[in-house]
Amino acid sequence: MTSRTSTTGRTGTTGTTAAGNGTSVPSPDPGVGPLLRDWRERRRVSQLELALRAGSSARHISFVETGRARPSEEMVLRLAEHLDVPVRERNALLLVAGYAPHYPETPLDDPALDALRAGLERLIQGYEPYPALVVNATYDVVAANRGIAMLLEGVPESLLAPPLNAMRLTLHPRGLAPRIRNLPEWRGHLFAQMEREIALHRSAPLRALYDEVAAYPVPEDRHGGEPAGPVPHFALPMRIEHDGRILSFISSIATFNTPMDVTVAELAVETFHPADPETAKYLHSHTS
Repeated sequence: MTSRTSTTGRTGTTGTTAAGNGTSVPSPDPGVGPLLRDWRERRRVSQLELALRAGSSARHISFVETGRARPSEEMVLRLAEHLDVPVRERNALLLVAGYAPHYPETPLDDPALDALRAGLERLIQGYEPYPALVVNATYDVVAANRGIAMLLEGVPESLLAPPLNAMRLTLHPRGLAPRIRNLPEWRGHLFAQMEREIALHRSAPLRALYDEVAAYPVPEDRHGGEPAGPVPHFALPMRIEHDGRILSFISSIATFNTPMDVTVAELAVETFHPADPETAKYLHSHTS
């Protein structure tokens, strides 16, 4: 049910391991240099190009990466910014370099985030009758509107117990999976998305979630290869059955620009837009 794409995204790589809470922590003595080099190579940026972006020299970047020079806290943050390193991983780089984390990780229920939560609720409620939800870094649902509740009608209570997880709800054989008419394509899309996230975020919980949902049995095709119907050329739709009707959605993701908090950086708002007039008409009539 979710399709997550972000320039700051999230299989394992050398240099760090993941703690049980999803926070990346350094492996024994890797040094910050090799980790910065790993991020630079991931971004396909040369030492010279990175130096020009960061106002440094290729020689100094080389010295930092090989451990011949210890970067200042400001330099670690500057290089991480120009390499588009996720906020959580920037804290990990600082720890390895011997500095304190720079970005806080405020619990979502903290009063300091009251305005943020209220804004997100207004946003997804304003999107009704179309489905919209907010997920965190491991696809746990932190907010959802009535459009999502409609799609979840008939899902067993055992799967709706908190914390709700968008991937489990979508791919579980007793969840939405049996009702998704183009399940092979949508399932493959979701796995590819999670793989991209795992490649960026060294998160043990995210890897565990991937392994769990990948092991779910795929429901039998009850529709005998029913034609998919017209498909938008600009995006893969999710075609799902609801109360005997086939609804078609395309999804989009919104994340926060320049987040200064780990929790906020890892939130994403996913909205599902009708891919055809029939779906839009059905949703409006169903909620009127």
